[in-house]
Amino acid sequence: MIFTRANVLALSAMALWVSLATLGVALQHIPPFLLTGVALLIGSLVSLPLSRFDWRVLRVPLSTLALGVYGLFGYHFLLFMALRDAPPVQANLINYLWPLGMVVMAPRFLPGTKATPQHLMAGLIGFAGAALAITAGQSLAVVPSWGYVWALGAAFVWASYSLMTQRVAGFTTAALGLFGLVSGLLALLCHVALEPATALSSIDWLYLIAMGLGPLGAAFYLWDAALKLGDARQIGVLSFLTPLGSTMLLLWVRGERPSLSLALSAALIVGAAWVGTRKA
Repeated sequence: MIFTRANVLALSAMALWVSLATLGVALQHIPPFLLTGVALLIGSLVSLPLSRFDWRVLRVPLSTLALGVYGLFGYHFLLFMALRDAPPVQANLINYLWPLGMVVMAPRFLPGTKATPQHLMAGLIGFAGAALAITAGQSLAVVPSWGYVWALGAAFVWASYSLMTQRVAGFTTAALGLFGLVSGLLALLCHVALEPATALSSIDWLYLIAMGLGPLGAAFYLWDAALKLGDARQIGVLSFLTPLGSTMLLLWVRGERPSLSLALSAALIVGAAWVGTRKA
């Protein structure tokens, strides 16, 4: 069933992630580590009402905090390196191997879980649909670049982080605020070390607040809650809806019409979601 509580939480996270590309375009003049650092710090504030302003809820073992920073900071660091060193479309396509990675790696990270032919087929169909959405059906020239290695690393980090959060000692979803706080500070340190100083306008701050409270904030909490309740293999397959929705929102904002390849992409991804979430 697609509309279990866990899947609805995951879909809610993906709905917020859909806006990331559009907000990123509006803020593309801001250095990426500054953008990520500020947004993650804003996103960490979501933990305050979730914890009922009880700071003790945010405390986690050092190993769990390291895992959170590995996921939130490590993923964005590698993704930005990939986008810097490789063509963005190709880098983003490799990055979106992470949903398939969740399906394939689930048995290794989660004891008692099997990657069934049903889930593997759904993952491959979903990736084909995501590839169509990202590339718009165009053939891509592949030029050797370290950027592809960074993109593959980003995909592995997010898939493995998502799975490993189910193996560590239990922690409340509100504790993600601490993950975001430390990751945001690390991103700002990278900004100071690697990027030029940049002044932010009032409009920039409005977009940053939207990004921080949404795709780099509430989305992480919804994602964590979904993984605590649901089947990581199903959630991985559903995640292919993110690049599809992101592309459609960008087209809508730009006033462009969806292409035939995007319609085919939607059919493949919806089909993959149906195959991956139905009972065997």
